[in-house]
Amino acid sequence: MRVVVQRVSSASVTIGGQVKSAIDKGLLILLGIEDADTNDDIDWLVKKICQLRIFDDENGVMNKSIEDVGGDAIVVSQFTLHASAKKGNRPSYIRASKPEFAVPMYEKFLQVMEDKLEKEIGSGEFGADMKVQLLNDGPVTIIIDSQNKDF
Repeated sequence: MRVVVQRVSSASVTIGGQVKSAIDKGLLILLGIEDADTNDDIDWLVKKICQLRIFDDENGVMNKSIEDVGGDAIVVSQFTLHASAKKGNRPSYIRASKPEFAVPMYEKFLQVMEDKLEKEIGSGEFGADMKVQLLNDGPVTIIIDSQNKDF
């Protein structure tokens, strides 16, 4: 699994002109799933994301996690995170999982995040044409890949 975690002042996901999810202070998480991913990857990533100290403390130092600040989160599936642009100019998405595998993994990721943060997590809709808006706070953007934990 590959995620792009963005600290936001606000974020929303709109589908077909209707706002599906919206948050204020928190995290927008873009999630890419590949066939090599397992439940262990979900558990590891959720723990890592929820403990990332990327929110400011009282001294303006990034020293607090989303758990510490009581922030919200939106998770949006994004198969393009597994794009390869090594050959030519049209990206290949061969590493991205097909919906039969990816949808249950996405739903499981959402459930584990909700359990960890003890609150409802916003989401997009797998495979939908989504409009994602965000006000990146910082900006702070972190990329994490569960298949490359040294990254």
